[in-house]
Amino acid sequence: MNLRHAVMVGLMGRHADRFHEYHPARSLAERLDAVRRVPSAQGIEVVYPQDYGDSLERASRDIRASGLPVSAINLNVKTEKIWQEGSFTAADAAVRARAVANLKVAMDLAAEFDAWMVTCCPLIDGHNYSFQVDYLQQWGWLEASIAEAAGYRADVRISLEYKLNESRNYCVLGDMGRALYLCEHLNMPNVGVTMDFGHALIAKETPAEALALAHQAGRLLYVHLNDNAREWDWDMIPGSVCFWDLIEMLYYMDRIGWDGWVAYDVNSRQSNPEESMSATIATVQAAERLLDRFGRERIAAFIAEGNPAVSFTQLFQALL
Repeated sequence: MNLRHAVMVGLMGRHADRFHEYHPARSLAERLDAVRRVPSAQGIEVVYPQDYGDSLERASRDIRASGLPVSAINLNVKTEKIWQEGSFTAADAAVRARAVANLKVAMDLAAEFDAWMVTCCPLIDGHNYSFQVDYLQQWGWLEASIAEAAGYRADVRISLEYKLNESRNYCVLGDMGRALYLCEHLNMPNVGVTMDFGHALIAKETPAEALALAHQAGRLLYVHLNDNAREWDWDMIPGSVCFWDLIEMLYYMDRIGWDGWVAYDVNSRQSNPEESMSATIATVQAAERLLDRFGRERIAAFIAEGNPAVSFTQLFQALL
């Protein structure tokens, strides 16, 4: 397996929560410089419109000057005031049209940088309370919005990232099952799924199983790696909590011959962004070496036998 490692540019700058600011804001050029200081970083995931600021031309020039390949354009349709009541599923048709228009711009940017991939997590689309939205209508709006954008450019893939909750208590695209249902119902070859390890955890999914399902459906387009304790999307260093889940997912990525990008959606409150991303990629590379030590055939034999008492005894012994 030869993973291609990409860093989300936005995570190399300001990081704050409700109580503290852990890292100050940086310009796009400063964040791109920070990525170049991360060993083994091979590409960047760029967020539109936030990373572009007030000038598409200037931002594009900075991105090209960095010399870093773009793995994907990440469309953000959640933080601006216009999206407060939804984006692709907003009751206001003009807002839905604006979301689709932004997606089309992101698709053009993805083509400009030879990424040919837009990833989007529609976090503002969903509901908080019973009787708040018309579920039939809302799902129809989601399908119509994605279908219009996908039809705009067949050469650019739209990779939809699901998440159980945040910003809505219940996101409309909450798990792998709903994401795959949307893809299959639209039946458009350039629409697929971003497999986010941490989002699978909080949806109480087994990440490797969710990845395998997306692959079998022919809809696996992009991968995000991070970690959490299955209760909230903390975006921690991969393997720092759910170690065996990471090893199992890497095993299946290797088994299906994954040759796409792996992008890192990891925050840090203790280390600076360069340290966090360096540790993130180094940890995943170490996990790959552990997979080599365990041996693919040996793991396949464990799976075939289906006896955890045998498999975990030997897996832990192999760590010594």
